[in-house]
Amino acid sequence: ATCLWTIGLFSSGISSATPTEELNGVGNLMDFLDEPFPDVGTYEDFHTIDWLREKSRDTDRHRKITSKSKESIWEFIKSLLDAWSGWLVMLLIGLLSGTLAGVIDLAVDWMTDLKEGVCLSALWYSHEQCCWTSNETTFADRDKCPQWQKWAELMTGYTEGAGVYLLNYFLYVLWALFFSFLAVSLVRVFAPYACGSGIPEIKTILSGFIIRGYLGKWTLLIKTVTLVLAVSSGLSLGKEGPLVHVACCCGNLFCSLFSKYSKNEGKRREVSQGNVSYYFPLKTLWRSFFAALVAAFTLRSINPFGNNRLVLFYVEYHTPWYMAELVPFILLGVFGGLWGTLFIRCNIAWCRRRKTTRLGKYPVLEVIAVTGITAVLAFPNPYTRRSTSELISELFNDCGALESSQLCDYINNPNMTRPVDDIPDRPAGPGVYSALWQLTLALVFKIVITIFTFGMKIPSGLFIPSMAVGAIAGRIVGIAVEQMAYHHHDWIIFKNWCRPGADCVTPGLYAMVGAAACLGGVTRMTVSLVVIMFELTGGLEYIVPLMAAAVTSKWVADAFGKEGIYEAHIQLNGYPYLDQDEFTHRTLATDVMRPRRNEPPLAVLTQDSTTVEDVETLIKDTDYNGFPVVVSHESERLIGFVQRRDLILNIKNARQKQDGVVSNSVVYFTEDAPQIPASNPQPLKLRRILNLSPFTVTDHTPMETVVDIFRKLGLRQCLVTRSGRLLGIITKKDVLRHMAQMMNQDPESIMFN
Repeated sequence: ATCLWTIGLFSSGISSATPTEELNGVGNLMDFLDEPFPDVGTYEDFHTIDWLREKSRDTDRHRKITSKSKESIWEFIKSLLDAWSGWLVMLLIGLLSGTLAGVIDLAVDWMTDLKEGVCLSALWYSHEQCCWTSNETTFADRDKCPQWQKWAELMTGYTEGAGVYLLNYFLYVLWALFFSFLAVSLVRVFAPYACGSGIPEIKTILSGFIIRGYLGKWTLLIKTVTLVLAVSSGLSLGKEGPLVHVACCCGNLFCSLFSKYSKNEGKRREVSQGNVSYYFPLKTLWRSFFAALVAAFTLRSINPFGNNRLVLFYVEYHTPWYMAELVPFILLGVFGGLWGTLFIRCNIAWCRRRKTTRLGKYPVLEVIAVTGITAVLAFPNPYTRRSTSELISELFNDCGALESSQLCDYINNPNMTRPVDDIPDRPAGPGVYSALWQLTLALVFKIVITIFTFGMKIPSGLFIPSMAVGAIAGRIVGIAVEQMAYHHHDWIIFKNWCRPGADCVTPGLYAMVGAAACLGGVTRMTVSLVVIMFELTGGLEYIVPLMAAAVTSKWVADAFGKEGIYEAHIQLNGYPYLDQDEFTHRTLATDVMRPRRNEPPLAVLTQDSTTVEDVETLIKDTDYNGFPVVVSHESERLIGFVQRRDLILNIKNARQKQDGVVSNSVVYFTEDAPQIPASNPQPLKLRRILNLSPFTVTDHTPMETVVDIFRKLGLRQCLVTRSGRLLGIITKKDVLRHMAQMMNQDPESIMFN
């Protein structure tokens, strides 16, 4: 269900192709770019796109379409089709994302129950579905029906005994190992990019970084299948984060069907949600809303939760919260912040150890080992044996008269005549105390095992495990407050709002608040976190407790470090991503630009005196992504900037298709050809690939301004000048190195390898 707020991640906006304008030639000189060829204007893998160039190309494409639409009715129809293709893409994304979300939910429910038993009447039914269809199910034993049999009962015919328990235990572990082994094997063989959450990489891709294949068709297929297997294995992971990756793959898949999307890397990334992009255009908001509407309709039609609702953990409490309860809510926020800090530091330390030791060479063995430990320790405790989603749902629930959960084993007053939905606070029975011990053990287990699970080479989300930790802690606190209010209702903190025989405290609400607090402590989300909790629970009237817990958890966690788990993994992997933190150091552009002192001079091209051989030698001897073009080496007056890849493709194409272009042919970027003797070889005109308006700053520009420009404009590089004279260049990686250096970190350790 969480993918409903992310399906617009990667799919809206208008893309463009490179315009084909007429250029002035001289004599019979050939400007071979009059006919564009494939790969011009594209980018190499693991490089950053030029947002300003992509925007300019899209503007030119729009201008051309608008101009042609006035020429004929057919061109006008084509312009309408071009404008409406964005809505068509969003419709397709919504349909596919909603369908995949529903199918994944149904498959996870069935395969999770398959570890314990099977439905004899229909093998594809989960435990709950199997007993729904049974006419022999009673209300008291609604989880038991003749059609559903556990594996030991099916094999031996017995339902109780030590042998039955051990056989069910063994088969539970065996199924878990099989599911996880299959998941990690599929990822390793067919789609290595299908592992992990995907959110750190998605944030980096949307900021302009190229990772070929990360949003491909194979990644979509394998991630969908292995996500079901990984969650069903019982590992402490969720599916909400990977669903963001799945939704982005859907967007990329349909974008590739339309040339206006597939030929403009900038417009592909214009669409995003929540915390994963730099800006959010208004037209994208409407298209994303439309895609979410289609996905919600599709998911509602599939009804994967079996309750005719769109939310995963629907709650309906009958008691309002009171102002005095803000104290335990805030305490849960403190716990969430501390848990988030602990998890991030321990998980990053473990992932760094995985990357830098031999442990990283055995991903299959690691997954099998963690799965085995998880299954062996989880089975004896009923709160860790079941799926994490079922656990959270039970912790969120209010204890009504019809609830049979151990958490609802209260001592009832036989003279009680209250309505069913207004049961007063009651003393806890033995079942509640037993459940508290089991929940405490489950809390410790979830805290520890999640640290080692997140980041393995299988699809692994963090939303559900984080919510489970908070929900367990919140339910424990809620029961404690409830019992204090019952036994000590004359205390001053309870006296004004909790009278004897009243329904004062709802432990399920504390579980929901705790879940929000722990999720906020790990991700450092606030507003979007509260919205997500609304989507998952439908609890709109509890906005104040949720906001109080979310803000408190963020404040506490930020006191120990500003990075959320996704930003920490971005830094661990060295992705070139500029976060939203303010840069407050008093440095200038001249302190960061290259070349530095004692470094070779900046590699440049001249506008009309560089030969093809000079360009090829420069490309061979350097690995720069582009080169400034100046009037001459003496004046160093800046003319423009040309991309390395465009130079390589154009020179290669000219040598193959244009007669007379040899190594000593002059390359010129001016409108008119230079004056050269008639005996010289034919010159090569490359003005069209020259960016005549590269972004520039002066050498005294504060780095605070430069960082803000890079962040908001998505620059790949900017040139540093003084009175029009080129002094140096600042790239995105230079900015990242400088920011790391200012934070006393190793500048080279954060670079992507």
